[in-house]
Amino acid sequence: MSHTATDTTICYHCGEDCDSKKIAIEEKYFCCNGCKMVYEMLSQSDLCVYYDLNNNPGIAQKHKVREGKFDFLDEPAIAQKLINFTDGKQTQITFYLPQMHCSSCLFLLENLHKINPGVLASRVNFTKKDVFITFDNAQTNLRSVAETLTAIGYEPHISLQDLDPKTIKSATKKKLYKIGIAGFCFVNIMMLSLPEYFSIGYLLEKEIGTAYRFFIILLSLPVLFYCATEFFVLAWKGLRNNFLNIDLPIALAIAITFFRSIFEIATNAGSGYLDSMAGIVFFMLVGRLVQDRTYQSISFDRDFKSFFPIAVSTKREESFVPIPIEQLRINDIIRVHNNELIPVDAMLSKGLAEIDYSFVSGESMPVAVEKGELIYAGAKQMAGTLELIVVKEVSQSYLTNLWNKDVFKSEKTSESVIHKYSKYFTVIVLLTAAIAGIYWYSVGATQLMWNALTTVLIVACPCALLLSSTFTNGNILRILSKNKFYLRHPDVIEDLATINHIVFDKTGTLTQNKKVSIDYEGNPLTVFQKNIIAALMAQSTHPLSRYIFEYLNIESNEEVLSYKNIIGQGIEAWVNDQHVKIGSAEFVQYPKDAIVHKEKGSAVFIKIDKEILGVFYVKNAYRNGFQEVIKRLKTSFYLSVLSGDNNAESEYLKNVFGVDAQLIFNQSPENKLDYIKQLHKDDNTKVLMVGDGLNDAGALKQSTVGIALSDGHNNFTPASYGILDASQFSNIDKFIAFARKGQKIIHFSFALSIVYNVIGLYFALQGTLSPVIAAILMPTSSISIILITYGMSELEAKRLKLQ
Repeated sequence: MSHTATDTTICYHCGEDCDSKKIAIEEKYFCCNGCKMVYEMLSQSDLCVYYDLNNNPGIAQKHKVREGKFDFLDEPAIAQKLINFTDGKQTQITFYLPQMHCSSCLFLLENLHKINPGVLASRVNFTKKDVFITFDNAQTNLRSVAETLTAIGYEPHISLQDLDPKTIKSATKKKLYKIGIAGFCFVNIMMLSLPEYFSIGYLLEKEIGTAYRFFIILLSLPVLFYCATEFFVLAWKGLRNNFLNIDLPIALAIAITFFRSIFEIATNAGSGYLDSMAGIVFFMLVGRLVQDRTYQSISFDRDFKSFFPIAVSTKREESFVPIPIEQLRINDIIRVHNNELIPVDAMLSKGLAEIDYSFVSGESMPVAVEKGELIYAGAKQMAGTLELIVVKEVSQSYLTNLWNKDVFKSEKTSESVIHKYSKYFTVIVLLTAAIAGIYWYSVGATQLMWNALTTVLIVACPCALLLSSTFTNGNILRILSKNKFYLRHPDVIEDLATINHIVFDKTGTLTQNKKVSIDYEGNPLTVFQKNIIAALMAQSTHPLSRYIFEYLNIESNEEVLSYKNIIGQGIEAWVNDQHVKIGSAEFVQYPKDAIVHKEKGSAVFIKIDKEILGVFYVKNAYRNGFQEVIKRLKTSFYLSVLSGDNNAESEYLKNVFGVDAQLIFNQSPENKLDYIKQLHKDDNTKVLMVGDGLNDAGALKQSTVGIALSDGHNNFTPASYGILDASQFSNIDKFIAFARKGQKIIHFSFALSIVYNVIGLYFALQGTLSPVIAAILMPTSSISIILITYGMSELEAKRLKLQ
């Protein structure tokens, strides 16, 4: 059946608009033959439940993947570095599939065996967008599995980075183990301490009471010597660096509570407070797990290797074979196909080169390259197959050198609000405990001295301070991620709240990728003229030709004869006995004194026989809500635009950004990086950089906060401090406002926790407050503050109309 919105027919597979209803199966319409082929494949394998789980769940298949693209996987040396395990009979491999986005994807990928019988099992990790596949070597191979995934719309992302040795990140798993052990011990120690809580311990037989205390000590040992180790380690590191961090009072509270409890139990003076000690450790570990939480579905740290293919076709003797790119040497001849990345700096030796540098330099339109000219790594070929002579090896290429700037070798460090407070908080707590202890010792009240020391450290233990901050930040991160804005770490929220200058990239950030607006000026075109123009446009792979062809929306059957593509100028041919030329003003011999409105976009002239009919102006399409969000931002922030593109649209941008904004064009990656450095010379300037391509990576890293805008499913995202889905671009001002409000909420929670601490300290200093009561007050105050700040952040999100 067809899915329609107004008068538009929607592709049954991917949901994109269909230009016509010619491609169909049983009233199911498709935007291209690729989508139709995927549907047929799934139908034959009885997997059409895929379409029932979600509407139009597929990925558009308009761009056909080159046949033989995965031939390099037949090379044993390459395959061995990618596979997880093989015994010669079965092989296990994990593929990263950035297209994965819904339950339909999960269903299809876990039923891969129905499409490729050689697949024995497939298991999806939806969070990481990975699929773990086991296949039978006798029935299929690695290349065939990759081709199967590609055929159904899930082309694996395989890059040079995948060849690096895998390092397993076990920190989160280790912390979960610690929380589990601490929680188990905490609950059981409390249960064994129940007789003491209700003052009925004397009713127990002596042997049973002794056994209870023995088990309590036994359960406390893993809490102290395993679960609590990080507090002691961090406290010690702080002391070694002459810094009293907030972990020191926590470590002291744990240690004093433990050793005092052991002393009381050993001297039969009481049952101790080991439940309090276990509770402190458990609650603090839970808080830190929230603080350390990361979004595994987002990769913040792709380096240059993630943009490189694993292998490239290289000439060996008389044929081309796939060779790992790290084995390329100077003067090797390589072959690069249409829409493929050029992995090394190389000189063009054969083929017509239409080079897209937008990913590296930001230039939005392809440039023509003549034979003998240099093409830099990171460029993409847009017009057929090229043969190139390697000039520099991968490690010395332009793309590698771009990534190896000093800015990528060091992490930006900033002092969080917690650490600013902790400098004073820790000193005050230690002095208070010391004064209380000395006072009671001086008057001979040893029992009250120990009570005061223990309860002061427990009551003033910065649990409320830390937990309120971490849970508030955790909730802010949750709300932001729900709105498709993902931050690397809670500290980025603090930095985002300080921003006063916003710098935008243009191409792919302010403008939409692969979307343009087109205006035609000139004589009205007849249906016949449109047909022959469309016929000629269909022969070209140049982006401008494709845009205009899609704009005309005509499937022409006219025969094209004597087709010529003059690189950098235009195309011409004979169509239906008409000589058609399409291209630049010079190419169609447009009068030099005639006006060409460059501010309207790239001009593509149409000439049929000897008459110039008119001109198509192709302009970047700006993102939805672009003008509105800039209007709101320029009232509160300094704004700049840095673009690697030309200044054709400068007048339009001046009208939008206003006279106070800086608009700078033709910027190289180094220029962008230097501009951000120049802004940072003023210590009061806090810069938010928003970009999308590799050419922005240095500037993103150098900024106070660098946000990468992502149009796709998490592929090819430069290193950044946050990732924003392009659909949420118009909400940037709301996200900054929410971060600022979040910091106010955290400051309020600090003030509230200090009030709790002062009240607790008043009783603790008198030495009459039981450590058990103190241990109960600690989580109670923390939980109450967490609930208050949670409610405040939720209300603020609703006020800003965030989800």
